[in-house]
Amino acid sequence: MKVTISHYEFLKQFPDESAARTYLEGRRWPAGAVCPHCSNRERVQVRKVVGYFRCLACKEDFTVRTGTIFERSHIPLDKWLYAMYLISTARKGISSLQISKELGITQKSAWFMLSRIREACGNGKKGGGLLSGIVEVDETFLGGKEKNKHLSAPNKLHKGAGHEGKQGVMALRERGGRTIGVMIGEDTSGAMLVGQIRKNVAPGSTVCTDDFSGYNQVRKYFPNHLTVQHNAKIFIDGMAGTNGVESVWAVLKRGYYGIYHQFSVKHMQRYVDEFTFRLNEGNCKVHTMTRIDALIAKTEGVRITYKALTAEA
Repeated sequence: MKVTISHYEFLKQFPDESAARTYLEGRRWPAGAVCPHCSNRERVQVRKVVGYFRCLACKEDFTVRTGTIFERSHIPLDKWLYAMYLISTARKGISSLQISKELGITQKSAWFMLSRIREACGNGKKGGGLLSGIVEVDETFLGGKEKNKHLSAPNKLHKGAGHEGKQGVMALRERGGRTIGVMIGEDTSGAMLVGQIRKNVAPGSTVCTDDFSGYNQVRKYFPNHLTVQHNAKIFIDGMAGTNGVESVWAVLKRGYYGIYHQFSVKHMQRYVDEFTFRLNEGNCKVHTMTRIDALIAKTEGVRITYKALTAEA
């Protein structure tokens, strides 16, 4: 059975805002409109203006945009839906410049759309519960390489080619299951790493890491702690191995260097959420619309304003 939808087929399916609105209403309210203000469904009245509803219980008007990432946006819903198609199917991500060209909007508006969609990607990260079974854990660092910076560059740290000045990201991947990505900044202390593992992994699970000293205390909380000696060029040792979680970095870094070129510290967690969403929901064996539906399901209750996005960190 065909599981992918081409750009042409998608645009034929949603040729205008009316088609997109009808689809979004069906996904959000499969049994009929529900008031997002008071959750009443029995006393909802359809207004004369297409797409508008009134709740007779709380006297509030609403649309399918209310309480979602689409709220107070002047961009038509068919363009929003197409942007969600693009971000769901672009393995390495898609830039705001490319989105602006695809949708015929300004780059500023495209960046705002993408930021809101990324905010939705991180909605309900713990919805699937704690990771369990065999969980691989690793961390990486994103940022310019010291050796590539000019000696006079203001951000040259003159501390060698390590990870000084870079931002750390930690990933936890359940074998055959979900991935959770967390921005950890420059803090790679044992307390930070072990704390994140305890927060995201169910007790009794088997945790696989490399031989970094920051993981020395993992066995205190997870007796089934397996390590691989990367320093000794050993990458698989029985059940021990982190190749699965390291494949997360293969995708993330291709997007970082090839598409986005950099992530600001303030918005880095949103970018990480975008990539982990695609890893969890974006399997190419899953039907394209199923992937988009998974993203639509996350759009409610996570609206973020442009002022909040651009405020000083």
